[in-house]
Amino acid sequence: MRVRFAPSPTGALHVGGARAALYNWLLAHGPGEEGDDTPGTFVLRIEDTDRERSTEENVAQILDALEWLGLQWDEGPISQLGNTPRHQQALQQLLDDGFAYHCNANADDVKAYKEKHGAERGFRGEPDADGAVRLHVPDEGRTSFEDAIRGETSFPNASMDDPVIARADGSVLYNFAVAIDDLDAKITHVVRGEDHLSNTPKQLLVFEALGETPPKYAHLPLLHGPDGKKLSKRHGAASVQELRDAGYLPEAVNNYIALLGTGFAADEEFFTMAQMAELFRLERVSKSPAVFDEQKLRHMNGRYLRELSLDELTERLEKFTGKSGLRGAVEISREKIQTLADFWPLAGFLVDGPVDDPKAFQKVIGAEGGVQTLTAAREALAATDPFTVENIEASLRELVESSGLKPGQVFQPVRVAIAGTTISPGIFESVALLGKDRTLSLVDDALIKAV
Repeated sequence: MRVRFAPSPTGALHVGGARAALYNWLLAHGPGEEGDDTPGTFVLRIEDTDRERSTEENVAQILDALEWLGLQWDEGPISQLGNTPRHQQALQQLLDDGFAYHCNANADDVKAYKEKHGAERGFRGEPDADGAVRLHVPDEGRTSFEDAIRGETSFPNASMDDPVIARADGSVLYNFAVAIDDLDAKITHVVRGEDHLSNTPKQLLVFEALGETPPKYAHLPLLHGPDGKKLSKRHGAASVQELRDAGYLPEAVNNYIALLGTGFAADEEFFTMAQMAELFRLERVSKSPAVFDEQKLRHMNGRYLRELSLDELTERLEKFTGKSGLRGAVEISREKIQTLADFWPLAGFLVDGPVDDPKAFQKVIGAEGGVQTLTAAREALAATDPFTVENIEASLRELVESSGLKPGQVFQPVRVAIAGTTISPGIFESVALLGKDRTLSLVDDALIKAV
């Protein structure tokens, strides 16, 4: 089995593209088709014939995203533009064999043809000495194929325009180049989004004209957001880089998008890449659009975070934040975060000191009785020895009992004093990690500020 992922480098790699790449990777690393136990091959081709939009920066973004996801390719990256000599040779072969012809028809000519013959009639041009190159489409019959997901898929030839496969300057267009590249790379299965479905009959006609056997095709339903509309930025992170920047783990992203309409076991959620490759089957993919719900991804990502060892999670968070010495803060925060990006707003004060949140300060310490409560808490903490989590908790809870206040009325002033805001890891663990001297110093700063 030889599969390929062939993105156009016109922007970042979006989630839908990542799903197509993942499904191809899983096929290449799975058991293969019955009776074929040869290892699969995952080919990466960059379809860079659009020179205005295909930039080196965009190519680098795609490679970076695939590497982050761990979807290492076996061959490539192959530049489609680099195959230009072969495209020209195949184009000339079709011209010589009468399967293609030069045609100077423009948009107005096509419009006039359809007004004369009917809107449903595919355009047929008159051969010229020069001009763009069109592929002959038979007037009779249908161009059909068995889609591994959608089943029998058929297009009436009479309704298909003779497609332009090369410009007047000889440069070939997408559908022709793709067919030649798939042929030369010996691709056996083309797995891509259903937005390419209308391209498939044109590519099949190229294979037919060349007398070659086409690959098998599978068109993935598009991804929707929870509102049922096509996935876009309004639903949250739309590209792989945005998911990475939002603090998701690559293994969680792979696991989540692999589950989108693939018919895996309903009572299981978490799979290794090897397990997913073993289970994945094209024929199990749903024909209906799958829903990408970032909240579900967050839940899954939180589970993956908690499965990491403390050392591994610390290493990832230090790389993500660019900070060092985070182990203690990570240890007391790990149960409260679902993404790597959740960590710093929650626990950054343990490293860089309190944040400046005037509203929180005024609401908690500036409120009636806030200063008095914080002063009493300072005295309780100053008397705590040894300064352990258990002793800190006992001291502050004793203050709760003796003062008749609610726990939050005692704990929150301390939290705002050390964190600057009302959000932190466990208050007792945070105070213990800061240590007595640092905690008392921060409390004193807050009391001075409140005066």
